[in-house]
Amino acid sequence: MRANLTVAELLIEGVRRLRAAPGGTGAAATAELDAQLLLAHVMAVARARLKSHPEELPDPSHTQHYRRLLARRVAGEPLAYLTGSRDFWSLTLKVTPAVLIPRPETELLVERALALRTAAAGRVADLGTGCGAVALALASERPRWQVVATDACADALAIARANAAALGLGRVELRQGDWYQPLRGERFDLLVSNPPYVAQDDPALETASLRHEPPRALTPGADALSSLRTLARGAPRHLGPEGWLLLEHGATQGADVRRELVDAGFRHVRSHRDLAGHERMTEGQR
Repeated sequence: MRANLTVAELLIEGVRRLRAAPGGTGAAATAELDAQLLLAHVMAVARARLKSHPEELPDPSHTQHYRRLLARRVAGEPLAYLTGSRDFWSLTLKVTPAVLIPRPETELLVERALALRTAAAGRVADLGTGCGAVALALASERPRWQVVATDACADALAIARANAAALGLGRVELRQGDWYQPLRGERFDLLVSNPPYVAQDDPALETASLRHEPPRALTPGADALSSLRTLARGAPRHLGPEGWLLLEHGATQGADVRRELVDAGFRHVRSHRDLAGHERMTEGQR
């Protein structure tokens, strides 16, 4: 392969290779966008520059790096891990294979938290924060809220800490520990979580994209509801009067999660649908 191709020629090459990717990788469906994002990433330029300067000759090292990333994308590796970032809410977040890639549907947690707590002051805890997406989005919208983010994984917390520093949100308090363990004796106005909720034998875990994401962030084991149940039952001890618990869950788990919240003594229990029409998160008030 020639090393001295123009931007336009490299994009054509990238689209061709991505469209020829195996069906299960997802690369073919977004071939043009992925090729642009990968080339813009390795050249450290905006996508718009690729279109305005199609005749530009990238440095040979950029061309080589681009082709290596194309090969990894063809093999099914998620684009966010290749570029090292993912947009969420109004933020650009660093992501690595140590954390789950933030999904657009998780923004529903942020929307509902902001709707349920309109006061300028408040205390909120994000349990299983991963890269910090939900906690940092809330902190960016409510500068006076006290935001605590927990995760059992030290590597995930390191990514969240880097994101908080890069976004100027260092006031978010990061704590290591399993679910409520780091919150012992404390109460909050809001508890939010996007926990693992896929059963370990679910075929979805074998798809190309999920195979690259940390299993501990995807599945709690044989019982898909295990983490959701733990969060529902432990929440009353950590919520102030009339505080809210907000849980993301699988598209078919709404009824089970509502039942868990009712059994735990919550009122005003209701589920909300994502943009695809699936019940994606459930909330309840202490």
